[in-house]
Amino acid sequence: MQLSVWTYEGPPHVGAMRVATAMDKLHYVLHAPQGDTYADLLFTMIERRGKRPPVTYTTFEARDLGKDTAQLFQNAARDAAERFKPQAMIVGASCTAELIQDDPCGLSEAMDLPCPAIPLELPSYQRKENWGAAETFYQIVRNLADKTIVRPDREGRAARANILGPCALGFRHRDDLVEIRKILDTLGVEVNLVAPLGATPADITRIGAADFNIVLYPEIADEAARWLEKTFDQPTVRSIPIGVGATRAFITDVAELAGADPTPALGDTHSRMPWWSRSVDSTYLTGKRVFIFGDATHAVAAARIARDELGFEVCGLGCYNREFARGIRAAAKEHGVEPLITDDHLEVEDAIIEAAPEMVLGTQMERHIAKRLGMPCAVISAPVHVQDFPARHSPQMGFEGANVIFDTWVHPLVMGLEEHLLTMFREDFEFSDEAGASHHAAHSPRAHSTAATPQEPVQELAVPANDGTAWTSEAERELKKIPFFVRGKARRNTEAFAADQGRAEIDLETLYDAKAHYAR
Repeated sequence: MQLSVWTYEGPPHVGAMRVATAMDKLHYVLHAPQGDTYADLLFTMIERRGKRPPVTYTTFEARDLGKDTAQLFQNAARDAAERFKPQAMIVGASCTAELIQDDPCGLSEAMDLPCPAIPLELPSYQRKENWGAAETFYQIVRNLADKTIVRPDREGRAARANILGPCALGFRHRDDLVEIRKILDTLGVEVNLVAPLGATPADITRIGAADFNIVLYPEIADEAARWLEKTFDQPTVRSIPIGVGATRAFITDVAELAGADPTPALGDTHSRMPWWSRSVDSTYLTGKRVFIFGDATHAVAAARIARDELGFEVCGLGCYNREFARGIRAAAKEHGVEPLITDDHLEVEDAIIEAAPEMVLGTQMERHIAKRLGMPCAVISAPVHVQDFPARHSPQMGFEGANVIFDTWVHPLVMGLEEHLLTMFREDFEFSDEAGASHHAAHSPRAHSTAATPQEPVQELAVPANDGTAWTSEAERELKKIPFFVRGKARRNTEAFAADQGRAEIDLETLYDAKAHYAR
């Protein structure tokens, strides 16, 4: 285990919290010390849920370690069952409580609880959050699904599907679900259940009544879907409808399993992304180099959209969840880049610096990295912050999701150009800070001191670069005329050129020579 300021995934019991919080009438009893009780922070402050997460902690302290901490767990489990009256409970230990080896799973099996208690064995020091969520959902499905359910004959009824994967703290899961339901309605497909999000343990018992499953987020639902394939002979749709092309593929796959006509859904005209991506406003962005990092599902989808639908060039691609590294490696090979499989944000930062992209598509951590490096960035994947749980409808999936993606990705580049132009003309009388805003009485400039200020001669200062060369102030001023979102790349190229040429100082001539050299 490595101490870090940032982490892409928490321990596996956080994944279990995400599943428990997504479901209704399910309660999680967590054997945990003080300090591991942060579910409220995650779900009420970041996701802004209107109710507290269904998690009960034993909350033992240091002084309790000399006593019977196992009894503390048993008391907490009985109290939770009596107070919340859940249809089912899941029980387990946090990463810290795992060290004292009380075995809450074994204890719960020996207790006479009034509802099913599903034990979770989540190895905190070998696995992480997404795996914990997937294992929790799999155990819930395996323990609660009624294996006696037999699907009725398809003749004379609509096809039924389970939508699997939407979860608490997921990236736009709530909004994606709305778009998927619209597509299924258009195809005439009934929804048997959605899980984990909004499902109860009683709902899970009838999961076998569906004709097929739709896995929207493999990180959460793929393991459970594979078990359902074997147990109930339910085929699975694994097309992820992120982007216009992928949404069309998803519609075709669902229609084939449902025996439905895909034409009405394929004829959806709500997506303006194809038109916008060919428009004059967008074509000047063609060929922009983007670095992509996130969970494997969203990263692979983003790379496909970037290249095939927006005309960008993928210069970096990676993910932090090693369980899905194979898909990232295959996609990286297709895009001609080296895959980056790591959960160390410092490695990701180094890779971004080396690739020198014109835009970063990543998680909340890549947003911070890009901000520090002066690069435009859009968030495409968890882990996310409160700003990525907007009050408005903002999906990533379906045709409307494609519209949202276009806005989210293109606006940082367009606004970056606008900001650069305003900076370039800052000394013009119309754009000067003294002129005031154009829509707020620009004819009344701000008051400023008219006292004469002696003008001191400007000295040519040499600003040292990272490699020992020095920039003259004149060259620095010229560098600032380059748009900020490619300025870092221009600086690095110039410094590399100067070092290669043995020039100890970077002046205007060196800057122009470097520009000519790299333009060949």
